[in-house]
Amino acid sequence: MAARSENLASWLSEAPYTLAMSSGFFGFFAHAGHLLALEESGRAPSRLSGSSAGALVAGCYAAGLDARTIIDELLAIKRQDFWDPRPGIGLLKGGKFAAKLKELLPVKLIEDCPRPLQISVFDVARRRTAVLESGCLVTAIRASCAFPLLFHPVWHQGRPFLDGGIADPPGLCGNDAGRTLYHHLPSTRFWGKWSRKESAAPRRDDLRTLIPRDLPKVGPFRLEHARRAVDSAYDHTKRALSGGC
Repeated sequence: MAARSENLASWLSEAPYTLAMSSGFFGFFAHAGHLLALEESGRAPSRLSGSSAGALVAGCYAAGLDARTIIDELLAIKRQDFWDPRPGIGLLKGGKFAAKLKELLPVKLIEDCPRPLQISVFDVARRRTAVLESGCLVTAIRASCAFPLLFHPVWHQGRPFLDGGIADPPGLCGNDAGRTLYHHLPSTRFWGKWSRKESAAPRRDDLRTLIPRDLPKVGPFRLEHARRAVDSAYDHTKRALSGGC
């Protein structure tokens, strides 16, 4: 659904906007489908921000990959491509994930991305969100996607970081003003106050929100549902742009 009754396509066409994409475990498939619909409509974002799954897609797009390439790369992933169990605080070391990102991304530094980018990560020592706008793009994405107990913490500049969705599920901490389209993946939160309550979409006068419903569950052992997640979010965004939801 769209947060406003006004025509979303017209609103997006009025002026440049930021696309913010939420956390959501393996929700990067849905985010990529959403982005493809925007790109095909000629209404691609000028800036991006994101947490966790959103940071992965935002980072790839900001770096210069088009939405179709991102989708093709994501759908080609098999579990063995990122599955590297090692002893530590988390099941997976994350080395395979980092290597895949390094191979895929056309730029090394966040500040060299063709589109401005903000990535939310959780600073473990300070117990709060940090927003990365410069430095190694691979490290930033990997840190923002370091889901607790699945991946080891990612060390950067002497500090341990974990999943950006821990304290900033929307990926909006660095984006508190300006025209923003927010792609919100409904999800259950297991941190903060250890609540199982669904995370709520934020509200702001200059923010428009899309919330795709009934997405298939995708995870490391459910990658067969990835194509349906892409298509479902793509179709939802196309309907929103045509005024259908």
